[in-house]
Amino acid sequence: MPVADSAGRRPRLLDRLRQELRLRHRSSSTERSYVGWVKRYVLFHDKRHPAEMGRLEVEAFLNHLAAELDVAASTQNQALNAILFLYRHVIRQPLGELDQVVRARRPERIPVVMTPDEVERVLAHLDGDSLTVSLLLWGGGLRLREALRMRVHDVDFERRELRIRDAKGRRDRLTVLPERASERLRQKIAYSLRLHREDLAQGYGEVELPNALARKYPNAGWESGWQYVFPADRRSVCPRTGRVGRHHLFETTVQRNVRLAARRAGVGKPVTPHTFRHSFATALIESGYDVRTVQELLGHRSLNTTMIYTHVLNRGGRGVTSPADLMTRNGASGLGAGFDSGGIGRRR
Repeated sequence: MPVADSAGRRPRLLDRLRQELRLRHRSSSTERSYVGWVKRYVLFHDKRHPAEMGRLEVEAFLNHLAAELDVAASTQNQALNAILFLYRHVIRQPLGELDQVVRARRPERIPVVMTPDEVERVLAHLDGDSLTVSLLLWGGGLRLREALRMRVHDVDFERRELRIRDAKGRRDRLTVLPERASERLRQKIAYSLRLHREDLAQGYGEVELPNALARKYPNAGWESGWQYVFPADRRSVCPRTGRVGRHHLFETTVQRNVRLAARRAGVGKPVTPHTFRHSFATALIESGYDVRTVQELLGHRSLNTTMIYTHVLNRGGRGVTSPADLMTRNGASGLGAGFDSGGIGRRR
C-alpha cells in the first residue's frame, strides 16, 4: 500500500509508481521510461485517471502507437509493460486479456558488425576513457552500461576475468579481460581510488549500491572495492536518495566519441558502442569458438539470440560463392562449363 506523507495525504500516482518500481529494484532508466509511458497514456485519454479506465483504453493507446505512430515492436512492448505494471502493482486493477491490440511488426534485423581491421581504425581515433571502455566492449563483449557500472572489485587481473553483476536479465556472469586493456584498466582504477580518497577527505565518498545491499551492508558504499572503475569527473546529487556522491561516466560521452571516431576512420557503417559487442561475438564464432561458449560470455538467456551472429560471418552470403564469380573462374570468356550461347535463359 502507498505510504502517506506527514500531512496524511496519499502520494500522487506517479510517485506511487516510482515507489513500487524501487521496491522491486528496477533501474533508474526503467523508472524514467515507465513514468514517461504512463504520462503519455494519461495525456492520450485527455488526462483521465487510469483507475477510471481499463482494457479498452489500454488497447486504444497501444493501437495508436502501432497504427498511427508506427513505432517499433520493442517500443510498443515497453509501453505495454509500463501500463501493465501500473495496473498490477499501483492501481491493483486487473486488465484481463488484451486481445484487440494491433501488434507492431518486429523486423528481423541482422546486427551491424565491423571487421577487425575496421575496429582497429575506429580505436585509433579514440583516447582516454572512451578508448578503454571500447577495448572492453570489443575484447570482452560487454554492453556499454555493463562496462560503465563495473566496480573495482569486479576486475580480476590474476585470472584475467571481468565479473558482470546484475546484468540484463538480473544475472551475473564472467567474461574475459583483454590483455590489451589491462594496463589502461590498472591506471584507471588507480585514478578512481585516488578520487575516492579525496572525496573521503572532504566528507563524501559514499557510492550508490545495487538493490538492497546498502541496508545489508551499511558501510559498503564507503569501501574502495565498490567504487566505479569509470567515475564521473564531478560529484552529483542522486535523484532517488538526494545523497551527494560520484556517479559513473555518462553513456552519452562514449556514444558520441565512438560515432565521431567511426566517421573520422571512414567506416561507412552505423557504428555505436554496441557494435563492438556484435563484432566480438562474430569474431569468436569465426575463429572457431563454440556458440555456447559465446552465449555464456555474452550472457544471452537463449541460444537463439547468439545464433544470429552465425548469419553475419565474414564469408558473404552464408559461405555461398556467387555464380558470377564461378563463371569468371571457369573460363576467360566469362562463361562456365555447361553454358553456351543458345543455353542462356533456358531453365533446366
